[in-house]
Amino acid sequence: MPPRPPAPPPAVASIPYQCSVLLRRLAASRSLASSSPSAFLRALRCLHARLLTSALLHTPSHPHLTLRLIHLYTLSPDLAAAGILFRADPCPVAATSLVAAHAASGRLPAAVSFFDAVPPARRDTVLHNAVISAYARASHAAPAVAVFRSLLGSASKSLRPDDYSFTALLSAAGHLHNLSVPHCAQLHCVVLKSGARAALSVSNALIALYMKCDAPDATLEARKVLEEMPAKDELTWTTMVVGYVRRGDVDAARSVFEEVDGTFDVVWNAMISGYVQSGMYAEAFELFRRMVLKRVPLDEFTFTSVLSACANAGFFVHGKSVHCQILRLQPEFAAESSLPVNNVLMTLYAKCGKIAVAKWIFDSMEVKDIVSWNTILSGYVESSSLDKAVEVFKEMPYKNDLSWMVMVSGYVHGGLAEDALKLFNQMRAQDVKPFDYTYAGAIAACGELGALKHGKQLHGHLVQLGFEASNSAGNALLTMYAKCGAVKDAHLMFLVMPNVDSVSWNAMISALGQHGHGREALELFDQMVAEGIYPDRISFLTVLTACNHAGLVDEGFQYFESMERDFGISPGEDHFARLIDLLGRAGRIGEARDLLKKMPFEPTPSIWEAILSGCRTNGDMDFGAYAADQLFKMTPQHDGTYILLSNTYSAAGRWVDAARIRKLMRDRGVKKEPGCSWIEVGNKVHVFLVGDTRHPEANEVYQFLEMVGAKMRKLGYVPDTKVVLHDMEPHQKEHILFAHSERLAVGFGLIKLPPGATVTVLKNLRICSDCHTAMMFMSKAVGREIVVRDVRRFHHFKDGECSCGNYW
Repeated sequence: MPPRPPAPPPAVASIPYQCSVLLRRLAASRSLASSSPSAFLRALRCLHARLLTSALLHTPSHPHLTLRLIHLYTLSPDLAAAGILFRADPCPVAATSLVAAHAASGRLPAAVSFFDAVPPARRDTVLHNAVISAYARASHAAPAVAVFRSLLGSASKSLRPDDYSFTALLSAAGHLHNLSVPHCAQLHCVVLKSGARAALSVSNALIALYMKCDAPDATLEARKVLEEMPAKDELTWTTMVVGYVRRGDVDAARSVFEEVDGTFDVVWNAMISGYVQSGMYAEAFELFRRMVLKRVPLDEFTFTSVLSACANAGFFVHGKSVHCQILRLQPEFAAESSLPVNNVLMTLYAKCGKIAVAKWIFDSMEVKDIVSWNTILSGYVESSSLDKAVEVFKEMPYKNDLSWMVMVSGYVHGGLAEDALKLFNQMRAQDVKPFDYTYAGAIAACGELGALKHGKQLHGHLVQLGFEASNSAGNALLTMYAKCGAVKDAHLMFLVMPNVDSVSWNAMISALGQHGHGREALELFDQMVAEGIYPDRISFLTVLTACNHAGLVDEGFQYFESMERDFGISPGEDHFARLIDLLGRAGRIGEARDLLKKMPFEPTPSIWEAILSGCRTNGDMDFGAYAADQLFKMTPQHDGTYILLSNTYSAAGRWVDAARIRKLMRDRGVKKEPGCSWIEVGNKVHVFLVGDTRHPEANEVYQFLEMVGAKMRKLGYVPDTKVVLHDMEPHQKEHILFAHSERLAVGFGLIKLPPGATVTVLKNLRICSDCHTAMMFMSKAVGREIVVRDVRRFHHFKDGECSCGNYW
């Protein structure tokens, strides 16, 4: 008998075992794949190399080593390596891992390719389930159903759908186009015939399918499935609650919630979230209190929902109490769990005017994401702290399109429209693609500047990018055209918008009113109501403003009274201010005084300003002085009060009182905003001040105005020197009137713009009465339309007349 060969050295004999142990250890530390993917991949490649040098891959004696290696590669960033290993031996087990991994990373075609690479005879049920789930994840219902049918019709007795097959199929079917109850019922029958209904996961998937169907009777079928289930879990109840919330039936969701047997925290969170989504913030907080009393576990999802409710509703004290609970539980939160909670906390404090606390939370956060940065940025913008917002914007390690949009809008609302456009152009220069909301901010900046050509260019970009259907962009364009004097273009924009909302109606009503078309504005409001668009408080503000500009006092009263009577909207201080201003300008200051006494609240600065303006118009010096005294107490640094009162005294010839008010203004350090006018010519905005000599073409402008002035005098123009509220000689007053900023801007436009082109000028203050008269004569003398937008409204001068009908 020949001698037995010597046993191999122990180290060589144990290599497969050692590799198997190392692979198991690496699989056990899969958390390393997410926390430190590069370290995980290095360790995995070292093991791969050892298996290669030991010739242990793809060997019949050790197939589990290759399969485990493929599985570990699917957990790493190197999915390609897993694919290479699979191609050498396309078995169904490895294919299942690869299909799931590629589907999870959004690579559906690659996932399907691994399924196709396995010969049909070797495919098993688990692999079929994986590819059905992959299609479901990608919302591809039809191919998922096709794979299920091949599984159902297989000739192999070992290849049959199981519970997971039906769960995956029902999940995919939820993405069917025009999903209907018959579709759901057909799949329901397949489940019943197979006997899979007994599986909890399948019943849950059936409920989810019915709840995704928009047909009214779909919820009844879902309810039947619920009642027939012998056992229910957390997912069952959550699916029902979320389904009802999605359909807008919060009461039905609450009814199901009350049936829940057990303290499933996910169901409680779903119900609270449903209340928040539906704007029922008080109910959300009350349910949270009940959740605390019942000692249901609280997590980051609970806190983000209830804090959102507090932030949206302004429940600051309630929000602070929730913050206290968070501080007690904070040690139990992982960093990734506390991140969304801290983000919502910042929103709460910022919305409630506590931006310093929001910044403290931001600075104390160990982990920040783009939401954190955008939240504190928005907080500063909304609190009018633009300087701080700019600092945050510059410090941001990464900016997304929302960051740029917030900053652009912040500049616009902060009165820095030119900076907004510069930032928008900088955004595009950095190859950041703006979305419709960002374009809306840039377009709004064009409207503030009166940069019509630039606004039209942005309109063209919107059309090229396919944003023309966007409501935010459409409303911004409508407002921009109106603010640039192109009211016909604004109306055309309104007519072609595919989705007109209440903001669109309000903007168009406002545009008509500001351009002197008061009757048309009221007709449009009535049309809006007739079409079922419910007016809001802004709607009535625009209507009252339109009545104000057109002198429609009785109509203004009618709409004011209809607010609460017909629509349940209580008039606010701004509505009262508009109505009082309307009465004052119409010479009915006594009625304005009576209305003041009937208000349900104390007069605010805007109301006293309207009273003071009306008193100046009607020469009521005593009541005007009283209104000014109230304003001095409320807003001592507001220059408009001093100027209006001083002008009132000057118009009455009370020069001593006027000088006293101007001295008071100087003593208190209040500075008058300088008047200026600007015009867009050749893609450039030209700005003019009173008596401006710094503009490079100022001399040419003055010479042109002298020539036109001669023609105007022949037509009957006589300067109204009474509007120069200074004690000086008449010829000096005429010289001041001649050099008003709006005249210089109009003169420049008449020189530089093509013959026949409309001259549009914007002014930061109200146009004086003499300039208003001069513009009417000038439009007739030169045969051109002149449009002036002052701080209150538009004036369209043509053929010696103005669109305001001299009521302004």
